[in-house]
Amino acid sequence: MSPDRPVTLIGAGNMGGAMAAHLLAQGWTVEVCDIDRPKVDNLKRFGAVALDLPAQAAMNSIAFMVCVVDAAQTETVLFGEDGLARMLQPGHVVMLCPTLAPEDVEAFAGRLAARGVHAVDAPMSGGPARARDGTMSLMVACENAVFDRLSDLLQALSGKVFRISEKPGDAARTKLVNNLLAGINLVGAAEALALAARLGLDLARTLEVIEQSSGQSWIGSDRMHRALAGDFAPRAHVTLLEKDTRLALACARAAGFEGPLGGPASRAFAQASAAGLATLDDAALFTYLSRREP
Repeated sequence: MSPDRPVTLIGAGNMGGAMAAHLLAQGWTVEVCDIDRPKVDNLKRFGAVALDLPAQAAMNSIAFMVCVVDAAQTETVLFGEDGLARMLQPGHVVMLCPTLAPEDVEAFAGRLAARGVHAVDAPMSGGPARARDGTMSLMVACENAVFDRLSDLLQALSGKVFRISEKPGDAARTKLVNNLLAGINLVGAAEALALAARLGLDLARTLEVIEQSSGQSWIGSDRMHRALAGDFAPRAHVTLLEKDTRLALACARAAGFEGPLGGPASRAFAQASAAGLATLDDAALFTYLSRREP
């Protein structure tokens, strides 16, 4: 059974909207705020409480979940003119769910801590479909007492909750490591199928072989099935892995590490974005690589 107190979710995009829908389906009370009002209105049909501004959130919310795209949007949601900071009180909990640079997470956590507010570093992974059915992954870094306090909510959101550490920023680091590998795997899968096309092979059969052989990866299978179906409706825009791989490389440089694959993968997303595919699903990387001249 869900508690009577609400959960506040700021950002009802692909992931945030799916998480809100999942909680609502389980009987939770969910407040939703987004600058794209139709997204909020859609969730109202399923019982969500609509907010016009983050600062209108309920004082007794179990957690204030920030599910926007980047650090700039997070800054606005938290500390903008109508941001959450206007109503946050000591003891409140803010969950930071976007993929952010670790130093940004640490900075936000520090500013919240100065107000007595607990920050939970909680990036998510798995895509909207998994968020909607509660099977996405959550990486969580926060104080143990706060983690225990949120256990029901975390388990409601996902059966794959990974306890990273007590230090906000560590979950962001874990997410960037994961997303760098996701980007590398996606570029590899798109490159392999673009090569198969150039060789005149049956692409569906080639993908079937890959999926049952050593070249298989979850993101490769997921995205290349979309690509072969010509389905580029954005679940995850090209710009997201462009951003995430760029942040991962910056994190690597700060640690004095440089690998052979991350840089080329990141450049592939940047080039696909610059080629006009930015707003399409990242499966469109196949389209970009297929167009490349020898």
